[in-house]
Amino acid sequence: MNIENTQSQMRKGVLEFCILSVIQRGEVYPSDIIEEMKKANLNILEGTLYPLLTRLKNADLLTYRWVESSSGPPRKYFALTEKGAAFYKELEQTWNEMSSSVEAVTKKNGRANAVVTGESVQVHPPSAESPL
Repeated sequence: MNIENTQSQMRKGVLEFCILSVIQRGEVYPSDIIEEMKKANLNILEGTLYPLLTRLKNADLLTYRWVESSSGPPRKYFALTEKGAAFYKELEQTWNEMSSSVEAVTKKNGRANAVVTGESVQVHPPSAESPL
């Protein structure tokens, strides 16, 4: 099994939620989303972001407006629609429930079974008391 593929699938699963989380704070320019994601160590390329923004816009979750720029072409700023805000709230609830469940499963005997260290994840084998 390829760990990089599994990590990529996990990342893709939360990417939309993270992007909507940035946008729900207020109108945002795509490069601001990229910067916010980099700060959180969730690097995303424009080639990934723009199709996702287009898909979310086509689903009526986002709207945008053009703003003239004195230093170049006009910029497209994105914001959540009412439908997008409701969708985000549902995703947030799902994330909270899921992260609590994952934490409950990965914590046994008062210690974590999976420990994140830098870029890697170390998974501890089950203890003698736990046959899992």
